[in-house]
Amino acid sequence: MKKLLLIALALSIPSLTLAAPAKEATCRACHGAKGNKPIAPNYPKLKGQNKAYIVDSLKAYRDGGRTGGLSGIMKAQASGLSEAEMNELAEYYSKL
Repeated sequence: MKKLLLIALALSIPSLTLAAPAKEATCRACHGAKGNKPIAPNYPKLKGQNKAYIVDSLKAYRDGGRTGGLSGIMKAQASGLSEAEMNELAEYYSKL
């Protein structure tokens, strides 16, 4: 009886799937599915990162505050994002 109650409860809870923002596909190209499988070992995982950290990082790339390494690639990517899109992406990755 207890097992049936648990199954019924589990089925009654709506699925908590997180919809990816429109620009997420661009991030996925280098950072992998759900930001968890970067294509190179020196690329960071985005999954579970702090939202403010992601937004601050994107703004720093966009504004030239981060240099060196592959910052040129990230500057190009971040420059194409609005503030709202940066926040949407950061919210998405922080909740994974």
